[in-house]
Amino acid sequence: MAVGKTGRLLAEGKEAEVYEKGDMVLKLYRAAASKASAFREAAILSIIENLGVAAPRVRKVAEIEGRWGVVMTRAEGGTFGEAMMSQAEHLQVYLAALVNLQRDIHAIGCFGLPGLKERLQFNIRRCLLIDEATRGSLLSGLAQMPDGDRLCHGDFHPWNVLGVPDRAVIVDWLDAASGDPAADVCRSYILMRHRDQAFAEAYAQLYAKVTESNPKAIFRWLPYVAAARLSEDVPDEVEDLLRMVAVDPRG
Repeated sequence: MAVGKTGRLLAEGKEAEVYEKGDMVLKLYRAAASKASAFREAAILSIIENLGVAAPRVRKVAEIEGRWGVVMTRAEGGTFGEAMMSQAEHLQVYLAALVNLQRDIHAIGCFGLPGLKERLQFNIRRCLLIDEATRGSLLSGLAQMPDGDRLCHGDFHPWNVLGVPDRAVIVDWLDAASGDPAADVCRSYILMRHRDQAFAEAYAQLYAKVTESNPKAIFRWLPYVAAARLSEDVPDEVEDLLRMVAVDPRG
């Protein structure tokens, strides 16, 4: 379905731009992978719509001048990341809210989404920054990790949560999967660590405390999630990610 020109630019990232479109928003993917990405995220949002998740609701998939995007309901407010940077005195409130949001996502059993382990495997196989011996060792170790059947966001961090602690909406569900919550938290840890290592450590520890789980279960995923992240063209993270790839997952 072709639609008219885009409205005011609200946000942009490596994968897409988000534009105002009346009382909705249009997430417009960059041309390289726009059609597949738009339909994939629309399908994911449709699957999770009735699961009680605080996420936008998809309205249609649209094409604009050769680029594809998803029209969805609008999440009001700024990101948790912006709020934490400008309201340091409320940092712990936002930290706790983030943990509770991700815990609630993981409480949901989900079928019909890609397997998280399979996605990690695919990305490790296509990573050019690790040698064949390391890749083989990682794939062998990954095969022994738990599968899980919980809803995992796949890109959960403070800049993908909009609103305030008691009225938040989680966006950017393109990488949602079914899997082990500890792997999803490990991914969050890696994403947050790049901005603030102390905050990332506090997040992982608080998640483990709130869910009464062992922090070691989160960090056992570190080499696999880090290796998969290396395939995402993140040059300023490469050195740190390679160090994490070398971590012994047995702790």
